[in-house]
Amino acid sequence: MPVSLVLPCYNPQPGWEQVVCSCFSALSECWGGNAELILVLDGSSATVTDHALDHLLANIPTLRVITYPDNHGKGYATRKGVEAATGDIIIYTDIDFPYTSASICEVYKTLSGGSCDVAIGVKNADYYSHVPFVRRVISRVLRLGTRTLLSMPITDTQCGLKGFNRAAAGVFLSTTIDRYLFDLEFVYKCTAGKTLRMVAIPVTLKENIRFRSMNYRILLPEMRNFISLLFNKNR
Repeated sequence: MPVSLVLPCYNPQPGWEQVVCSCFSALSECWGGNAELILVLDGSSATVTDHALDHLLANIPTLRVITYPDNHGKGYATRKGVEAATGDIIIYTDIDFPYTSASICEVYKTLSGGSCDVAIGVKNADYYSHVPFVRRVISRVLRLGTRTLLSMPITDTQCGLKGFNRAAAGVFLSTTIDRYLFDLEFVYKCTAGKTLRMVAIPVTLKENIRFRSMNYRILLPEMRNFISLLFNKNR
């Protein structure tokens, strides 16, 4: 079944293009080589060079690049990629591929088997040993708020690996949050609509993955986004 892999990209680490090529190649057997890669460059970056893009194009013939000059956020970039996707299954993850190929394959296999419309990666307990303390606290507080205030059956909405079929693509494109809580908004919309079948897929981090510290400047806007979702729930 054709699959589109969407990668939002902003300020990736040096050597990112080699990671993308290696991981995409490892996944090709899982989806039978019938896949396109959509790279969304969310604003300019010193590490996104012509050399890096040439390397990707030479190794991934199905690569499509979407670019614009200003940074708008991960949610905005991911929507741009999904909007351009042609696959029957659409999967998105982070540019550094923090989750194992087996985890990504499990998302694909679950969707291609037809047992669900949306496959949501959920983190195991080991995940929290890889993230800074403050980020760990924020994640757990968000999960508590998601469960108690939004009454959602799946509380781990922020895992950077999700997939869905064409039936759910329209719901994803209806999200409006441009930064990190777009994941929460998407899962909330899927839950509220009660027409899409969702499945939680346990995923595993790769070895030696370390996440960046939380940028405190994004906390206030994201708190507003959460309150907006809560307000809409109670309307």
